[in-house]
Amino acid sequence: MRRIALVIPLLIASYGLRAQDRTLQSDTTTVLQEVKVKAKAKKKIKTDLKLAVSVDEFLASSQSISFIKRGAYAWEPMLNNMSSERSAVTIDGMHIFGACTDKMDPVTSYVETNNLSTVDIKSGQEGSLHGSTIAGSIDLQRKNTAFGLDKKVGGNYQTGFEFNNKQFFNLADLSYSGQKFAADGSISFRQAENYYDGNNKEVKHSQFNKFNSSLGLAFKTGERSALRVDAIYDKAKDVGFPALPMDLWLSRALITSASYKQLFEDGIIQLWDTKIYYNAIEHYMDDTTRPENLVHMDMPGWSTTYGLLSKIALQRDSYKSEIQLNAYDNLSIAEMRMYPQDRSNRTMFAYSWPWVTTRFASLSNTNSWDLSDRSHVVLGGSLGVNYNYSKYAEFNWIFHPGAPQEKTRILPGLHASYHIDIASFTLSAGAGYGHRAPSISEAYGYYIYNSFDRYDYIGNPNLGNEVSYETNASVGYQTGRMGIQAKVNYFYIQDYIVGKILNMGSPMNYQSVGVKGYTALNHANIFNLAVSAHYDILTHLHWKGSLTYARATDGSGGNLPFIRPISYQTGLQYMYKRLGIQTSLQGDAVQRDYSPEYGEDKTAAYQIWNASADYTLPVRKVNMTLQVGAENILNAYYSTYADWGNIPRMGRNIFTSLKINF
Repeated sequence: MRRIALVIPLLIASYGLRAQDRTLQSDTTTVLQEVKVKAKAKKKIKTDLKLAVSVDEFLASSQSISFIKRGAYAWEPMLNNMSSERSAVTIDGMHIFGACTDKMDPVTSYVETNNLSTVDIKSGQEGSLHGSTIAGSIDLQRKNTAFGLDKKVGGNYQTGFEFNNKQFFNLADLSYSGQKFAADGSISFRQAENYYDGNNKEVKHSQFNKFNSSLGLAFKTGERSALRVDAIYDKAKDVGFPALPMDLWLSRALITSASYKQLFEDGIIQLWDTKIYYNAIEHYMDDTTRPENLVHMDMPGWSTTYGLLSKIALQRDSYKSEIQLNAYDNLSIAEMRMYPQDRSNRTMFAYSWPWVTTRFASLSNTNSWDLSDRSHVVLGGSLGVNYNYSKYAEFNWIFHPGAPQEKTRILPGLHASYHIDIASFTLSAGAGYGHRAPSISEAYGYYIYNSFDRYDYIGNPNLGNEVSYETNASVGYQTGRMGIQAKVNYFYIQDYIVGKILNMGSPMNYQSVGVKGYTALNHANIFNLAVSAHYDILTHLHWKGSLTYARATDGSGGNLPFIRPISYQTGLQYMYKRLGIQTSLQGDAVQRDYSPEYGEDKTAAYQIWNASADYTLPVRKVNMTLQVGAENILNAYYSTYADWGNIPRMGRNIFTSLKINF
């Protein structure tokens, strides 16, 4: 293979799925509960409504994450209503960079639910532990079986069928725990045909086919030390993207790592964990399945990354600290090839990513002091160095003559927060400051077609860093039967990078209406509010709800794109012995603050009703759970603010699932 590299009435909100956010140490640190792993019992990533979810569906249950959808597969995650360039998404802390200029291979597409244990979400600069960021970080953490468990062998098997798009899936994972050796393995396969919208119309080019497998082996090298090696292989074929003019022929990823962990019994140092890693992604987009295209185009891409992580955890009395070194080297290449019906008569070739090397190194530190039994303070920061080199800088010189072929940037970050518990109340307040470097597309991209606004985009190597100033706060109230929590954050971002129409250059794609170049606005403002509540109506009957609101503008008061309108979820769950019944209502309000300048239009309000039931039957040492349910029961026809090109969402979808745990 080639290199593959807003308020109380608002609480009619989401029936909190088990994967609801939970505050840890800071109001801006979120762990989705369903993926928490304990020594003797592992919980699969799932929601109350649905046992078998994709990674995207699971992350969507978090209030802080939304998605841009270009089809039924590989949704682009947006943390705090910011595009993926402004967040750090990692797997076990490892940096992985997609190989698609259209962002059709986010990091989340290269893992599956059965090889993950925990998803750690940090907002704003608290996420700088994983590299420079504005929005925060999402760390997808793999399963890691401990040594010496009473249950030496365990596993899960899950299969099911979804009727709308005829999706069939099989997921299996197996673990072994010995005194000196432990292992985890998983394998999964999903295959789906085109789905049908609420008008029972087929949404063409929405099929997908995905295979994923992983293996982790751990060896105890001492009483308090261990060596571990991990690998993930992911392959997707024949993936349609109805919102784009082309589809995915093939995507492959190989993600590997080796780590050494040492625990210490005495002294201030508690742990030292070091990891080296390598990953390679290859991604081939083409439009051979679109005969209506007058001119065909292939867009292959490759991304290769080598990296190092080294972390030390310190603790003495009421003081805790974590120091982490983060370094990586990435090479990203993307090509664009045009030709008529006959591939042999190629009419154009260009590098849309002209062999761009990125080298990054940062040192980060987070400190926590317990001021009393009811309060603590967190202080942290990071200092990073980002180096870029473009091998074929002549593609950038066409629009930016004399632009440097290489550039080095300093990327600092700071954050602080205070937390206190008063009776049944929990309160926190914090602030942050940080920089991020332009992404490869923003700095070096060459004629990257955006089918949302139908412009070709040109990168600008002369862009400065984005600089973010943020504040956040939270308040919560908890009693024996009910709880309510509100979180708010605000970002003031200087030199906010967006695309603006250029007065020079002609579009290269025949579907384009013009050319845009990445430039920096004076500033942008982003405000996010999330309210959640739960109430135990009866012993076995529970209600949960949530509501989110966001507002984002540029320096002149214009709306920024892809900002979620008021969104809500509410629902009930009944659990008695082996039976579980759940129903939920979710929806968005009308998107009034849209941005025509960036290709957006007004989207209507919608409501979706879902329901499911499951029953668990123990058979000897095996638990079998059967579930049946339906999403969008009323078969509503709708499209949201985040559906690229207003592609309609899936209509009524009846699903079944069988899970076997042993």
